[in-house]
Amino acid sequence: MRSLHLLAPSSFSLVLFDCQCQISSHLLFPHNLNNGIARASRKLKISQFKASFWESIRSGFVKNNMTRVIEPPSLPDEEEEEPLLEEFVLVEKTEPDGATEQIIFSTGGDINVYDLQALCDKVGWPRRPLSKLAAALKNSYMVATLHSVRKSSGSEENDQKMLIGMARATSDHAFNATIWDVLVDPGYQGQGLGKALIEKLIRALLQKDIGNITLFADSQVVEFYQNLGFEPDPEGIKGMFWYPK
Repeated sequence: MRSLHLLAPSSFSLVLFDCQCQISSHLLFPHNLNNGIARASRKLKISQFKASFWESIRSGFVKNNMTRVIEPPSLPDEEEEEPLLEEFVLVEKTEPDGATEQIIFSTGGDINVYDLQALCDKVGWPRRPLSKLAAALKNSYMVATLHSVRKSSGSEENDQKMLIGMARATSDHAFNATIWDVLVDPGYQGQGLGKALIEKLIRALLQKDIGNITLFADSQVVEFYQNLGFEPDPEGIKGMFWYPK
């Protein structure tokens, strides 16, 4: 098993990349997170000192050559963290018949589990119980989606909306997050959408002041994640797994 360390991209742009994003055996870790985004919480008291990456993982610090120790303000017990709601058009194109298609990125919205199951079928993932899929979505810290919305010329009543991509993250809501279930409809792969989906999800996590971001990847897509800034085995750290025997 290998681990990768994330170097958060400094710019977010669509490029062509043919990738079938799946999860499995390789653990990937964050590295050198973008300073401009990581400073989202400017009211926090920040001091700096050197520390190893392993110490930063254990303590939940953000490493960028110098580890930054963050002292969060105390919050009332009754105050709950608000979900980050974001939605915008990622891509828009016009069809020969005058219809338009928009690829919309969003976080915080509800996902129909039947739509998700259909998407999993398209990428060849084994079926999982719908009740567990629903529970996984409900208990995720953040869920990011890509939808294709086709609009017929001169009419809004015939709009067709289809789930074409998803990624979700679990988190301790303070220091760490792990990205799961990254998938893009095969008919939309090779257009840079998987890259955009992960970049936008990372940005959203950084806006929540989550610094340590990890994920699992099949061996054939490790290079895809390396191109997004993830680094294998930072300072020799290995992903450890326990399975029932």
